[in-house]
Amino acid sequence: MDILKSLNWRYATKRMTGKKLPAQDLQTILDAIRLSASSYGLQPYNVIVIESEELRKQLQPLAYGQAQIVESSHVLVFAAWNSVDEAKVDEYLQAYSETTSMPLEKILAFGVKDRMMQAIVGMPQDEQYHWAAKQAFIALGTGIIAAASLEIYATPMEGFLPSKVDELLGLQERNLRSVALLALGYRDSANDFMEKAPKHRWSAEKLFIKI
Repeated sequence: MDILKSLNWRYATKRMTGKKLPAQDLQTILDAIRLSASSYGLQPYNVIVIESEELRKQLQPLAYGQAQIVESSHVLVFAAWNSVDEAKVDEYLQAYSETTSMPLEKILAFGVKDRMMQAIVGMPQDEQYHWAAKQAFIALGTGIIAAASLEIYATPMEGFLPSKVDELLGLQERNLRSVALLALGYRDSANDFMEKAPKHRWSAEKLFIKI
């Protein structure tokens, strides 16, 4: 499908069948998330990929009992870095140097590290987290679009208890805080009341302001 057909086709599926995604389709979605846009290219988040039925059962009550948690094939947990320090910047720049074969000294000569230190590491810690969370949401959107392109249903969720999810997954020890969930799977047509609902969005005239 082309991009607009894919976006018209998708919706936040309410019930799923439990059917497993083909490994290649899951990998395509994860690859798309990995390639998502990110400020400075830093990608200040991690994505926890949960297939375990037992773990998803433990996760469900922390997401207000939403059925998709246990009926999906996989649940992705988008977790933002709680803080960003100089070591993270150095790690990123070293990896960038290795990927691009550009000497680290040349990268540093452009002032990239100085700008990142000022713009990101120089923020108060709570602002670092909120900035990282925004970056994670960009990746979430990329994952949703990638799933739609494969005709895989994806349900994004903010309705959960972040601190409890963090505790369940041991995210605090990893300097992470959960910000969004994404259930991936196949629609249960017999029980999904939204299946036939017309897709509603603001009209272009209402949404866009051209100046």
